[in-house]
Amino acid sequence: MKTELIFLGPPACGKGTQTAKLAKHLNLPHVDTGSLLRAEISAQTPAGQEAKTFIDKGQLVPVELVSRIIKNRLSQRDCKNGYILDGFPRSIEQAEQLELINKELNAGNEYRFLAVYFDIDEKILVERIINRRSCPQCGEIYNLLFKAPLHEGHCDKCGAKLTQRKDDTKEIAESRFETYEKETAPLVDYYKKQGVLKTINANGTIDEVWERLLKVIND
Repeated sequence: MKTELIFLGPPACGKGTQTAKLAKHLNLPHVDTGSLLRAEISAQTPAGQEAKTFIDKGQLVPVELVSRIIKNRLSQRDCKNGYILDGFPRSIEQAEQLELINKELNAGNEYRFLAVYFDIDEKILVERIINRRSCPQCGEIYNLLFKAPLHEGHCDKCGAKLTQRKDDTKEIAESRFETYEKETAPLVDYYKKQGVLKTINANGTIDEVWERLLKVIND
C-alpha cells in the first residue's frame, strides 16, 4: 500500500532531521518544499521562473503555484510507493490543496496518509534555535547541544565553515513560535478531526525521538 506522510511542528522541532532519516529507512523520497522550489528556480523551469518573481519581491509564492510544483513532483516515478513531504502544508488552504492532489494521483488505488505532529516545549525549542548551525555548501544542519560537528565550526561532510542564521536569535525564535501557533497549529486540529494525526513527544535526543517516530509509524 502506498504510504504518504507529512510532518507538523514549529521551526527547529526536529522535523528535518527525522524526515531525512525516515526517508532512508522506508526507502521513500523526502520531498522538501524549500529545496524543491530552489531546484525549480535554479533549473529555470516555467514554474521556477514564476516563483522567482514573487520571491524577488519578498512575497510569498502563491498556494496555487506551490501546489502545482508539488503535484508535479509527487507524480514522478520515485513517488509511486509514497512520499515524505516536508514543509507543506502550512495552512488549511494548503492542506485542502494536498487532498485534491492526493485524490487525483491516487484515483482507484489504496493509500495510507498520516500527519505526524512533533510536540515540543517552547523553551527547549528556543534553545535549539539559538544553538543551530548550518553548512552553506551542502546544507547539513548541526546543533551545538546535541549534534555538534566533530571539528568545531566546520561541516563533517564537506569541511565548509558553518554559519548561524541571522534570525536564529532568542527574540526572533519566540516570535516565529507565536507565528506558527497562529498560522500553522490549526492543522493539528484539522488532521485530528480526519483521524489521521499521530503525535510524538519531540523533546529529547535524536535517537529518542526516532524511536517514538518509528512506533507511531508502525502502529
